[in-house]
Amino acid sequence: MHLKTLSLVNFKNYEQVDIPLSSKINCFVGENGVGKTNLLDAIHYLSLCKSNLNPVDSQNIRYEQEFLVVQGLFERKGKEENIYCGIRNQKKKQFKRNQKEYTKLSEHIGLIPLVMISPADSILINGGSEERRKFMNGVIAQYSRVYLENLIQYNRALIQRNRLLKDFAVTRKFDLQMLEVWDEQLVRYGEPIFEERTRFVNELLPVFNTFHSHVSGSRDRVTLTYQAHLQEHSFREGLKSSIEKDRIVQYTTFGIHKDDLGMELSGYSLKRSGSQGQQKTFLVALKLAEFEFIRKLTDIPPILLLDDIFDKFDAVRVKHIISLVSENQFGQIFITDTNEQRLLGILKELPAEHKVFRITQEATLLEMNS
Repeated sequence: MHLKTLSLVNFKNYEQVDIPLSSKINCFVGENGVGKTNLLDAIHYLSLCKSNLNPVDSQNIRYEQEFLVVQGLFERKGKEENIYCGIRNQKKKQFKRNQKEYTKLSEHIGLIPLVMISPADSILINGGSEERRKFMNGVIAQYSRVYLENLIQYNRALIQRNRLLKDFAVTRKFDLQMLEVWDEQLVRYGEPIFEERTRFVNELLPVFNTFHSHVSGSRDRVTLTYQAHLQEHSFREGLKSSIEKDRIVQYTTFGIHKDDLGMELSGYSLKRSGSQGQQKTFLVALKLAEFEFIRKLTDIPPILLLDDIFDKFDAVRVKHIISLVSENQFGQIFITDTNEQRLLGILKELPAEHKVFRITQEATLLEMNS
C-alpha cells in the first residue's frame, strides 16, 4: 500500500499543492517553520481522520479561509482508493472514500494503517497515563474494528455514569439501581478491551525487544508492563467496592480508563532514570514494533512517518534507522529534515527509490535531483 498523490487546499500554511510521491521514500526538507510537519499531518488526517498536532479541526484551516481539503490517492491491495477530507468553519467534517461519504468516521479507521515517529512522542514517557492509553488504543483500533466500537461504547457509558454521580451529589439522592445500569455497560464493553490490551502488550513485547536491540546497539533490558485494575479484581467487584469513593469524588475511579503502560530500562523507570538519548531510542523502537505488529495482523505495511528524525540522534544512528526502515517490509516512508545535504548523503548510500522535496518559505515544493 502507498500514497500516490497528496493534494491540499487551504491546509495550514498551504494554499494549494499537489505532490506526486514515490512508493518508497519521500523526504521533505527545509528550514524550521516552512511546513514540513504539516505535510505529514495531512497524511495523518487521511489515515486517522484527525490531526496529530491540533485536535480542533477548524484551526487547521489556512488563515482567513473558510474551508480546507486534504485528498489522497492510494494504491491498496492492487486497487486505487481516493480518500477525501473536507472541513468548513462551523460545519461537520466530511470524510469520503471513492466519493462515498462515511456515516461514521470510525468506519475508516484501519483502512490506511499509519505509524508516526516524532519529537512529540516524548509525551508517552513524560505525560500521564492517558497518553499511554491513547497509544494502546491507537494501535489496536487500526487492526480491530470490534475494539474501537467497544471503546466508543465504553466511553459513552463512562460519561453517563460520571454525570449520574454528579447529579447524586447535587440532589443529595442516591439510586444504586440507576448506577448499576451503567455499571453493566462498563463491564460489557470494558472486559473485552482489557483482554485485547493484555494480548497486545504480551505480543508486542518480544517484537519491541528485537527492535530496541537493533536501534540501540546495546543489550539494555527494556520492559513494557500492562497495569490494570482488572488484574487484581473483577470489573463488577471493583465497581461495587469503589461506590463510596466514587460518590465522594463524583467520578468513576475503577475501570479500564485508569489503565497504564509501564516503561522500564534495566529494571528502572524510564521516565526517572533514562537519559534523553535512551528515551528517544526506546520510543523509536516502540513505534517500529507498533509498525511490525500492525503489518503482521493486517498484512498491510503501514505508512511510516518520521518527523525530525535527527532530533537527539547523530547522523550515524539516523543512517542506521533509515537503512533499517528502507527494507522491503516497511513499504512507504516519509521523512522530514532541516539539512538537505545530510539527508541526501544518507539516501545515496541506500538502494531504495526515493524523492526529495525542498519546501520554501512561501510553502512551495521543489522536487530535487538526488
